[in-house]
Amino acid sequence: MKYGLIGERLGHSFSKDIHGMLSSDPYELVELERTALEPFMLKADFKGINVTIPYKEAVMPYLDVISAPARKIGAVNTVVKREGRLCGYNTDFGGLLEMARNSGIDFEGRSVLVLGAGGAAKTAAAVAQELGASAVKLSSRHPAPGQLSLETIADSGHPGIHIIINATPVGMFPNNGGRIVTMDLFPDLQGVLDCVYNPLRTNLVLDALEKGIPAVGGLSMLVYQACLAREIFTGNEIGREVWDDVLQRISSSKENVVLCGMPSCGKTTIGRLLAEKTGREVIDTDQIVRQNAGVEIADIFRTQGEAAFRKMETDAIAFIAPEQGKIISVGGGAVMNPLNVHLLKMNGKVVFIDRPLELLVPTGDRPLSSDMDKLRTMYGVRRPVYLQAADAVVVNDGTPQECLEKISSVLKG
Repeated sequence: MKYGLIGERLGHSFSKDIHGMLSSDPYELVELERTALEPFMLKADFKGINVTIPYKEAVMPYLDVISAPARKIGAVNTVVKREGRLCGYNTDFGGLLEMARNSGIDFEGRSVLVLGAGGAAKTAAAVAQELGASAVKLSSRHPAPGQLSLETIADSGHPGIHIIINATPVGMFPNNGGRIVTMDLFPDLQGVLDCVYNPLRTNLVLDALEKGIPAVGGLSMLVYQACLAREIFTGNEIGREVWDDVLQRISSSKENVVLCGMPSCGKTTIGRLLAEKTGREVIDTDQIVRQNAGVEIADIFRTQGEAAFRKMETDAIAFIAPEQGKIISVGGGAVMNPLNVHLLKMNGKVVFIDRPLELLVPTGDRPLSSDMDKLRTMYGVRRPVYLQAADAVVVNDGTPQECLEKISSVLKG
């Protein structure tokens, strides 16, 4: 192996994609059970590796040289072999530092709670201290002296905590639904950073954003630490413009485009055109409902009622939300349920296709919009919700091609 990443479970990892953007050198993902770590490190058949959960501390005894910052933090995530000697570094520190600085969250004089107590948590604590935090507390399910218990944190309120950094894998794909704490426990909260990058926005991040609290996921940290690791691997500096370009490219490639809007607003046509232009797959949540139910949506409304359909719709969205790099078209009423919006935003940018009322057409196969009076009433109720849920709004008052160009411009921005 030339270069790669080692960890226990790597199905969630974007590292191969990112390093592929930085270099043509082969980069492998190597899943190791804990008993396999020692023989792997003793053999050392690589030029350079990145290290992730749960081995950032466990690799240290096998290294000949450990950089002073990595030793101080107590965690290594980058190892390079030089003249037969294994040298360890911590690029997570630099990656998280850049992520924190770019988040706009002010650490100076603030009290910080780090969720976790392993190598990533120690790195997060060091970053918080570097940025001027007045107090930093680590937490664990099995707390050491001076640490907090995660169970205790989740059971009671914590005024005086200003910033939370999640340095655990809770909420990571495929267990996207996880969350350690809820926002109502922290009345003084001013910012959230989550080191998890898959999904792009975890429950923790979305919960904070929904309350108007600044919050970011870990994708920029992952990209920036990868760039620093590549510099260590090769000895060549990578320009900052490359860092930002790779971040934009990986973010764009992984984020879903979620199309929402009124019946007959053009979602199906625009989705098909966007798929042809980008090569992305289109997924229609209504079609998933039809397939699962074995009948048409109008039949579900007629025989089981709207509530049954909405339950099926949420199930379909929950099933498809973990996908990445897709175009997802949702039914006209999907975003009326805040849970659906939350699920879709984990990996998606919600685009509202806003077609003027006078251009909408009643559709007989949709009981709620089968005539113009029903459509007009629905429009008045739904449009404010669409606007609130949307990350971007595209007015579709021209040709499908014109609407496509507007969406393409929004996605580039």
